[in-house]
Amino acid sequence: MDNQRLFSWLAVVAMLFLNYQAWQLDHPAPAPVTAATTAAGATATTPATAAPGIDDLPKIPTAPAQTAAAPPPTGPAAATALPGAAPGETPGAGATVHVQTDVLDLVIAKQGAEIRSAKLLAYTKKKNDSTDHVQLFDDGSGGNLSLFQWGLRSGGTDAEPNHKALFTAAASDYILKDGENELVVPLTWTNGAGLTVTRTLTLTRGSYAIALDQHVDNAGTAPWQAYAYARIVRHWQHVESSFWNRDPELTAFRGPVFSDGLKIQKLNVEKTDADRPPKTPVTGGWAAAMQHYFVVAIVPDPKTPQQYELGVEPDKFSFTVVGPATSVGPGAAADIRSTLYMGPKIQQTLAVIAPKLDYTADYGWLTIIAQPLFKLLAFVHRFVGNWGFTIIIVTFLIKLCFYPLAQTSGRSMAKMRHLAPRMKMIQERYKDDREQLGKQMMELYKREKVNPLAGCLPIVVQIPVFIAFYWVLLESVELRQAPFMLWIQDLSTRDPIFVLPIIMGIAMFGQFKLNPAPPDPVQAKVFAFMPVLMTAMMAFFPAGLVLYWITNTTLSIAQQWRINKLVEAGDKKPKA
Repeated sequence: MDNQRLFSWLAVVAMLFLNYQAWQLDHPAPAPVTAATTAAGATATTPATAAPGIDDLPKIPTAPAQTAAAPPPTGPAAATALPGAAPGETPGAGATVHVQTDVLDLVIAKQGAEIRSAKLLAYTKKKNDSTDHVQLFDDGSGGNLSLFQWGLRSGGTDAEPNHKALFTAAASDYILKDGENELVVPLTWTNGAGLTVTRTLTLTRGSYAIALDQHVDNAGTAPWQAYAYARIVRHWQHVESSFWNRDPELTAFRGPVFSDGLKIQKLNVEKTDADRPPKTPVTGGWAAAMQHYFVVAIVPDPKTPQQYELGVEPDKFSFTVVGPATSVGPGAAADIRSTLYMGPKIQQTLAVIAPKLDYTADYGWLTIIAQPLFKLLAFVHRFVGNWGFTIIIVTFLIKLCFYPLAQTSGRSMAKMRHLAPRMKMIQERYKDDREQLGKQMMELYKREKVNPLAGCLPIVVQIPVFIAFYWVLLESVELRQAPFMLWIQDLSTRDPIFVLPIIMGIAMFGQFKLNPAPPDPVQAKVFAFMPVLMTAMMAFFPAGLVLYWITNTTLSIAQQWRINKLVEAGDKKPKA
């Protein structure tokens, strides 16, 4: 088998595979906006709290069926009907608490302590826009609904501190000041009969993880039972695949993810009910909503069994975690803690928060190669400080690891190049007898001790590494908007002026000229056109991936050139 031909087809297959995996088109459909009437009679946009079905209070998994609490009424009577509402206070657009640390900017509604906005101050949507920050929670006013809801259920018909109850706060703004490392935000609810619940969000400087505490103080005369829950509500839309639109922000998986602590499962909301979390309680798991580069995750108490439930509607889904019953006797108190993470997929940080949470950096089926590759990149970057030069150095290290294999392959290809004239003579002599042609070619290979397949093995081995490199560059938030030098200011997107793909095409053509050419003139022209085809295909790939391919090809040319010289020198040496 002609090794050049196999190389070309393997390269084409690799490119087509990557295009199939990543280049998809998303046709956004605006999420329906539901209006609610405030006490003053004004119309205000409300989030998922107005959506029927998906915002129903979570079911209590271990208790018998109870009568569900009625949703909060609207209109002038709302102020007195909402549990926990202070006199004259309404859950309108102004009933919010603003919280800001050095990395997070949050808007928390007093109604249910629901997080309606979460901006990441260290990440902007566009590289040179310092004002438009990445937003992981949104009240849906712009059509992109994403909320975090949490609370306690009692299972009865009395008022309970769920995500529809109205809490009070001592201040409307909580700002992490210089010199402080921790910011504590308390919100309080009471039923007027001795039961008080204080929800506390504890934020830490430089951290995207928030400790969620619910302190129950029962000063009444009757015992009270609480079931803690947390929920992510998010808009979703169907994505149509396309070759031409190559925006990973649209094509990356954006949906719910479940883990039992041992493995993770991406839940496709468009599939049947079979693609859902288990119906039995799980200990040590977590629930998340994933998107390109970022993740929102609920990590409940790892020592208690939790019930996971996914609800899906035509344009939104809710992923809910419900804990077991916590009994609070008269005069007693109880604390329930969980963790909310909302931020970038920094694998080192996620691995500490919960088992397998770092696997939300989605490298696909090549995670077994991609994760060690990323760790190597991160290690080198600590010393280099530039991701472009890091890619070059790591490519050199990978090439060094494959050096013995590439050396054997290179010698075989050099010998094939040396035998090209004799192979052409055999093909011309037996062009009408394919059986005899194959026999004579095999005898020539055997006599000259040449393995025609040896040149293909390094290519076969490097294709998984190439694809793993692609996913690392596409999915690692550490490389997001990472500059290299000159005009390459974002290695995770394409070269804006297509210089790197052209350099890659030239390098591939040089490599082609060093390798043995096929005797068939038609095949030779086809293979000579391969660098042009590869250049066109790689033009829209991440610049970091093209940089890797240029470095790898350049090193291959240098190695093959040296091997060719050694083989030629060996052939000219007089035989004893």
